[in-house]
Amino acid sequence: MASVTIYDVAAKAGVSIKTVSRVMNKEPNVRPAMRDRVLEAAGELGYSPNLSARSLAGSRSFVVAVFVDAALTIDHWQSERGADYLSRIQLGATLVCREAGYHLLIELIDNDGPKVRQDVAAFLAALKPDGVILTPPSSDNPGVLETLDKAGTPYVRVGPERAEGLGPRVHMDDVAAAREMTQHLADLGHKRIGFIVGEPRYGASQARREGYLEAMKARGLAVADDWVRQGDFTFQSGLEQAKALLALPDRPTAIFASNDDMALGCIAAIAEAGLMTPGDVSVAGFDDSPSARFSRPQLTTVRQPVAEMSSAAAKLLIAQARSSDPPERPVDVLLPFELIHRASTAPPPN
Repeated sequence: MASVTIYDVAAKAGVSIKTVSRVMNKEPNVRPAMRDRVLEAAGELGYSPNLSARSLAGSRSFVVAVFVDAALTIDHWQSERGADYLSRIQLGATLVCREAGYHLLIELIDNDGPKVRQDVAAFLAALKPDGVILTPPSSDNPGVLETLDKAGTPYVRVGPERAEGLGPRVHMDDVAAAREMTQHLADLGHKRIGFIVGEPRYGASQARREGYLEAMKARGLAVADDWVRQGDFTFQSGLEQAKALLALPDRPTAIFASNDDMALGCIAAIAEAGLMTPGDVSVAGFDDSPSARFSRPQLTTVRQPVAEMSSAAAKLLIAQARSSDPPERPVDVLLPFELIHRASTAPPPN
């Protein structure tokens, strides 16, 4: 038996091939009765649209790609941050793509590699995605951005450091989130608050440091140079930097780490020193990863809307692919964060 084609569906439903294509591609502005008639005809004939055929029928590939930092997935894969961050990025974008009849591809990008431009160009030439979601640090990588612009491939930057003139972005206010968490610790009565900075390649790391310093200044709290330590988003770096903070003669009564993995390293260091969290030293993190809820004590942290950001990015790209008119100006979507108060923070000891 010959395979069923879009022509067969159109003939059975009594509509044009273009109408069948619009229904199968889940495009808007199709009357419900017409959509039902086409889907009923397709079901009776056992028709299933082929991705390659759909691509050949028009200018779209029905593919959205997500560029993920290769260093994050390789160096941090065993950590909650690496696995949880990637899974939340995938979840948010996949649900939107599935609803719109798109496929989602994850592409690892070596942002520090000498061939990043060639690698991105080769990927675009081979897959021809309708759009690309850029996660940090790809969202600020000049080589990646210039290659996408040269190829004419639409993209949305998730959580970029730079805002000006670089296309649509979806983000949260890392500065404000860190500022509010630092204020929360100060409200509890902490005056000596240490801070562990995240991986330097990520713009969010410096934004969170900036928020911490702003809050300390606003409260009139001094910041000793050795209270601010450089980490890299891993548990081990949090453990090591917390040990250094605890060894200070004027050790902090609270430590704010730039992500949850480092915060958990802080809790471990405090326990190794024979101290208690939060009885002796309070700890706060950033992300609200699963480990924040399962740790003991449960971790006070900032919830960043990772899945919501990738979902919004996918919606922007698919809407642009369906439209014949380019957007008049770059879209800027700001999503809210939330402070999650749990048991790892309390007033300082008397």
